Amino acid sequence: MDGQINGLDLLGPDTRGLYVGGAWREAEGGERFDVIDPADGSVLTDVANGSPGDAVEALDAAVDAQADWARTAPRERGEILRRAFELITERADRFAHLMSLEMGKTVAESRGEVAYGAEFFRWYAEEAVRVHGRWMQAPAGGSRLLTIKKPVGPCLFITPWNFPLAMGTRKIGPAVAAGCTMVVKPASQTPLTMLALAALLAEAGLPAGVLNVVTTSHTREFSETLQADDRLRKVSFTGSTAVGRVLVRQSAEQLQRLSMELGGNAPFIVFDDADIDAAVDGAMVAKMRNMGEACTAANRFLVHSSVAQEFGEKLGKRMGALTVGRGQDDGVDVGPLIDEQAVESVGQLVTDAVHDGAKVVVGGSAPDGAGYFYSPTVLLDVPADSEINVQEIFGPVAPITTFESEEEAIRRANDTEYGLASYVYTRDLARTIRVAESLEYGMVGINSGLISNPAAPFGGVKASGFGREGGFEGIEEYLETTYVALPAG
Repeated sequence: MDGQINGLDLLGPDTRGLYVGGAWREAEGGERFDVIDPADGSVLTDVANGSPGDAVEALDAAVDAQADWARTAPRERGEILRRAFELITERADRFAHLMSLEMGKTVAESRGEVAYGAEFFRWYAEEAVRVHGRWMQAPAGGSRLLTIKKPVGPCLFITPWNFPLAMGTRKIGPAVAAGCTMVVKPASQTPLTMLALAALLAEAGLPAGVLNVVTTSHTREFSETLQADDRLRKVSFTGSTAVGRVLVRQSAEQLQRLSMELGGNAPFIVFDDADIDAAVDGAMVAKMRNMGEACTAANRFLVHSSVAQEFGEKLGKRMGALTVGRGQDDGVDVGPLIDEQAVESVGQLVTDAVHDGAKVVVGGSAPDGAGYFYSPTVLLDVPADSEINVQEIFGPVAPITTFESEEEAIRRANDTEYGLASYVYTRDLARTIRVAESLEYGMVGINSGLISNPAAPFGGVKASGFGREGGFEGIEEYLETTYVALPAG
């Protein structure tokens, strides 16, 4: 561990409660729940366990603050985000250690998330002053057309456990810039980073009631209660497609605006003309980011039969050289998965693939000892219809399936209900264009295993959801358009 840093010092005795209306308080009834260290199963600390009643009080605070916040000058909103960016950057090591403790990823990888997550605040600090409509003469003459942009209103954000900081800043940043207030429910496995972020935003000058954070293990009751309230105007969710479908159904009665960033089944396509060493480098990034626990993680490796053996052996050598252990320890490359159920799920997919005929190049089992670990694994000759090619793995496993033609690669890549991220390795420019246009995905990485960028629109199609986060497009998710008809004179 680096020095004496552990990250828990970002949280005082009061900041492990609910943050509502600018004040920290206990949950209704005083209920609390434990936050577990996935490296050994021990209890890190406990936090307030909010009730549906607490959720309503948080929405009350957001509604009360909405009008004043919408009237706040864009420059002032942007300056708050800029100060928050600077504070996160100053405390990067502490945030990194806190995330590593509650989520499991290595401190080095957590530092990468801190930089990525903070960048959303800097990006939207600059976008806050660029919200504008348009003015034009009506085509037939006789009147003028004016459009103006207004904040959507109070929002509900439900964030996942795998990126405790970045998935929060990616939603909070554009909402603050647009003039929206919000209630945030972080994942119960990793609530500490969001609590620390709430305290930091208050320090940066965010007014009371703009951001409200309710930690809770009563997830279904929480969302049902808030989505039944006609004062809530927008829901943004990052998580599983199954839960996303529930939230979409619950939104129907109040016709709430939605942004859904859901599951993925990313293909990683390696053509016969690819630079294999570069493809292996990209595969390590696309597969092993977050121990494979990412919706953008490469899930299916579709490799041309002529280079599959070489690719598999080289990837296996790289994966086998990784050190598995506690994320805060020096020299560790791969931390634990989030919980025991995750280990069991990954293990079952590997077992089934081997039963179907796949060959284990490296790994293939969970190591002995405490904690929720799974060894980095590469599988060759995985049948196309094996369950591991259908389900989102969410673990450090790379299943390799071969193909013979470009048409087959595209067909197999698109043969899934999901459409979030995809990766392509080829040195043929014409093929790059053909394949990028043919893939049914919201994002395509060409000769790169890392595609996430705060300046780019992040999101998917099909069962991977709808709406975009990041980029110029991200702030539009939090704005309504009003048309004003004006007489010519």
